[in-house]
Amino acid sequence: MQTTSSTPRTTPRQNSPQRIQPNAADKEDSATEESSYTLPSDPFPEGGFQAWCTVAGATIVQFCGFGLYTTSYGVYQGQCIHFYRRDYLTQSSSSAISWIGSINVFILVSGGLICGRLFDRGYFRHLVYGGIFIQCFSLFMLSLCQREQYYQIFLAQGLGIGIGAAMLYLPSIAVISHYFHKRRRALAMTIVASGSSLGAAINPIMLNNTLHRMGFANAVRASAGLITGLLLIASLLMRTRLPPPERRQAVLESLPRFARDLPYVLAVIGMTFYQIGFYFLLFYLQLDSISHGNSETFSFYSLVIMNAASFVGRLSPGFFAHRFGVLNMITFSAGAGGILVLCMIALGSLASVVVIAVLFGYSVGVFVTLMAPLFAVLTDDMGELGLRMGVGFGVVGLGCLIGPPINGALLTSNNIWWRPAVFSGIMALIGFSFLLSTIIVVRRKSRIAKETELVEKGEKREV
Repeated sequence: MQTTSSTPRTTPRQNSPQRIQPNAADKEDSATEESSYTLPSDPFPEGGFQAWCTVAGATIVQFCGFGLYTTSYGVYQGQCIHFYRRDYLTQSSSSAISWIGSINVFILVSGGLICGRLFDRGYFRHLVYGGIFIQCFSLFMLSLCQREQYYQIFLAQGLGIGIGAAMLYLPSIAVISHYFHKRRRALAMTIVASGSSLGAAINPIMLNNTLHRMGFANAVRASAGLITGLLLIASLLMRTRLPPPERRQAVLESLPRFARDLPYVLAVIGMTFYQIGFYFLLFYLQLDSISHGNSETFSFYSLVIMNAASFVGRLSPGFFAHRFGVLNMITFSAGAGGILVLCMIALGSLASVVVIAVLFGYSVGVFVTLMAPLFAVLTDDMGELGLRMGVGFGVVGLGCLIGPPINGALLTSNNIWWRPAVFSGIMALIGFSFLLSTIIVVRRKSRIAKETELVEKGEKREV
């Protein structure tokens, strides 16, 4: 993001801090007033010990939240032959079991609309400590859940862990902007985003080796103990640096303006449709591989392969986004992901599982990493970026909510795999088409702006 020449400069540390206030023209042009901050002498250090400690803490949060028990939910879904469908929830359908994971993802993603507002009001520490307590408490409660008690697992893993992770997710990302602005923000955000893929790759290995040896309860307790320790370390590493804004935007007044922003609307719709489709592989790749005759040991590690590729995919935008563009990269990854979901129809051999897992994992890594930067690209006024992200993720979360249960209903107890594959692939490609439309609208808007600028320059020369 480029700062304009009108950006106020801060005074040295020995002087009183300068307050940035919106001028009268800004108040008249905008439906809401831009936030004002009291900035320290060095607004964005672009590094330093505390900055990188905060990056490390945020990475740990992503590792424990989005990685261990959200992205890797397929461990439970894939192993439901032994636990959720044959042992723990034998009377529950695949669709019902999928609701546990989809509710978890929905709360985590959509919770940013509430948690983001609390973060803006200065409740960072409250969110962090509250999120740690709720997430860790829910994990230990999950270990106490009894067989056939669907509501217990739903409350612990679906609602409890989802709420706790949501309280940590957006604040751990937003706090990075307190230290990085231009030069190293892409690098810092890439490192933080890679934490979830790393956690999703490690958690299946840990659970696959402990569930059989220690049993469900002790395996979950071991995982809960690890997450509790890591999150406490993360809470000590992360620090806010900037004070909360003195004036805040009104959500209801901003929504009509967001709705008139066509590129923003198209992008949100596109990401929502893509979210409906792409969780099919995350939740069902393991079970699909087992049902096609592949060994259980290999199938259990198919998620590890996919999330390892996703880890590489999350690192890639930091090196290529400035060259190819955020919007172009996320659109390409959505199109590739939609095609790969349709390829699940042909899944059968070990080679097909590996190829689909690697390619899809990489494309998903690119897509997920670029979701937040895409909102920044489509935002003209950076003062409303947080609100735009919160509203956008709130809508996108609906795709996470309805996709997996529909896939489970289409799968049925007879494991008819082509039905959910076709549905998910079509939804993902619809999302790709909306993102492609966003590119067209953005380029047209840019071309019109350039033509208008040339006309204005010509008129000035004539005068």
